[in-house]
Amino acid sequence: MNIVRKKIRGHEYVYLSSREGLRVIHKYLGRTDSPAVARIIAEKNMASGVPEDLGSLFWDTNWRQIHLRRHARYVIERVLELGWLDAVSWLQRVYPVQTIIDVLTVSKVITVKSGNFWKLWFGVKDA
Repeated sequence: MNIVRKKIRGHEYVYLSSREGLRVIHKYLGRTDSPAVARIIAEKNMASGVPEDLGSLFWDTNWRQIHLRRHARYVIERVLELGWLDAVSWLQRVYPVQTIIDVLTVSKVITVKSGNFWKLWFGVKDA
């Protein structure tokens, strides 16, 4: 999904654009001066890539080129193993909790100690 801004008669309006097959869908969000629209834009920009303050977690790769959807397992494993509370908070905003739990249960990268902690944190039964 992308954010599209259109200027009409001096006012700027924001749409959320997505593709479904060959169709492009535009969902109206509102005017840019609306606080609710500003919050949505900020969340979308935050979820578009790894934030700069979390770049140190990805020391072995170029963190600016990490694609959050394609590299989801890598990102989740790295944040759960090496991250801090703000990093986990960002992780929960970007990925559904069930996705994080799925990666947590099948990961061979996350240590047993960290895995047990995060299973308790997320309320996984077999912790």
